Amino acid sequence: MATDVPTLHTDLPMTALPPDFDQAYFRSALGRFATGVTIVTTETQDGRPWGLTVSSFNAVSLEPPMVLWSLSQKASAMPHFLAAPRYVIHVLSASQLHLAKRFAHGPQEDRFRDVELARSAGGVPMLADPDTAAWFECYNFARHPAGDHTIFVGQVERCGRRHTQPLVYHAGDFDLTPSIEPISGS
Repeated sequence: MATDVPTLHTDLPMTALPPDFDQAYFRSALGRFATGVTIVTTETQDGRPWGLTVSSFNAVSLEPPMVLWSLSQKASAMPHFLAAPRYVIHVLSASQLHLAKRFAHGPQEDRFRDVELARSAGGVPMLADPDTAAWFECYNFARHPAGDHTIFVGQVERCGRRHTQPLVYHAGDFDLTPSIEPISGS
């Protein structure tokens, strides 16, 4: 029995072509995809809590349970997450907008000011806020440099969830009801 086997287009280059857009247009195109918002926390080697807001979070595998997130290689947090054996990813609810903004900017010591922390079973500082939609305690399984970011793959050791409305990031801002923004250059 004959089957149709797709063939490679040999007239196309075997490497990636240069982009036909600028960085601002690319960022705007990425903004069309609404994402959830997370805060990732860990502990520095000298015992200080460290955390930041991240929207690049996704599931990788159910067996074993794995998730991923990415971090700019220029981020001041990079050495701490590269060295950390574990971290906790907190999926934020709509009522935690203030935390998303706080952990996105400013000095680390201000991010944790007046924020109640707990310790995960693996000893990682985590938000004790009962409004957190979900959390994932992860073993720092793999790190993959990719362009100007590093992709962190976490093997989930423990997780929890609550039924709450999520915080959404869309078109460069936090939102619960993403609006349609005019797209220029299309």
